Amino acid sequence: MTPTLVRQHLSHTGATPRVDPSARARDWSEIQERMLVPLYEAVYERLEVGPGTRLLGLGCGSGLALLMAASRGAAVAGVESDCPERLTLARQRLLPETETWGTRARGDVRLVDGSPRDAALAETPAYTLVTAFEPIGCLAGDSEGLGEALAAVTPLAERGAPVVLAGWGPPERCATSSVLRVATKLADPLRSTGSWRPALRDDLEEVAQRAGLRPDGSGRVACPFGYADVDSAVRGLLSTGLFDAAIRATDQVQVDKELAEALHPHQRRDGTVWMPNVFRYLIARVP
Repeated sequence: MTPTLVRQHLSHTGATPRVDPSARARDWSEIQERMLVPLYEAVYERLEVGPGTRLLGLGCGSGLALLMAASRGAAVAGVESDCPERLTLARQRLLPETETWGTRARGDVRLVDGSPRDAALAETPAYTLVTAFEPIGCLAGDSEGLGEALAAVTPLAERGAPVVLAGWGPPERCATSSVLRVATKLADPLRSTGSWRPALRDDLEEVAQRAGLRPDGSGRVACPFGYADVDSAVRGLLSTGLFDAAIRATDQVQVDKELAEALHPHQRRDGTVWMPNVFRYLIARVP
């Protein structure tokens, strides 16, 4: 599940002091991000990502998907404007020899806090692959702005280059859906933009159409969420940002308690937590 498994919609009326963004970023990097590794691997295998690939990752988060592409020999660039704490972790992963806020260590890695255009230097060749791995189709309004961001990327990519979008699968195939509903219940009466909703069949195609992209295939990937215990599961799910509205509406203690209770049906006898999920990806082409 990058900056998140779901898009964060933070209140603009003032930040809550009850959420530690640095701790959340670490929990995302150490616990939650790996849940989407099967999705990254399936896409990279299907598109034969390798030394000839020039990849731009939108919402790159803490950089695991970029690191996997770089390990295949790809030149990677990442853009992350929503969570600077995650971008710091991405730089530590991909640019360990540079200063924390340096933007470039070598020609095949570039990480930027800004817009996609900020990641493309004058001498940068056109990208051959663009990814937006942050899954949509879980929150009301979670695709807002994505179409515009993708439209801004198309001039930076080669004609015919694949653009990959990701989304949650149908609720009946995502065990985590029942747990995510806790966020909506606790955030009421804030349930509007940012509240849980079931994924729809054409979510990804609609975003691609708004961006002027041509759909060219799709796939589904099993991405089970597995945790060592309930505490790890709570921390991992909170790191997505989905429960921040609920924390603002109630308090951290109540959210932790109700989230833990919702996870109990998925806890095994050995204490581990296991929730089978299916995620969907769409491959669209730059016209």
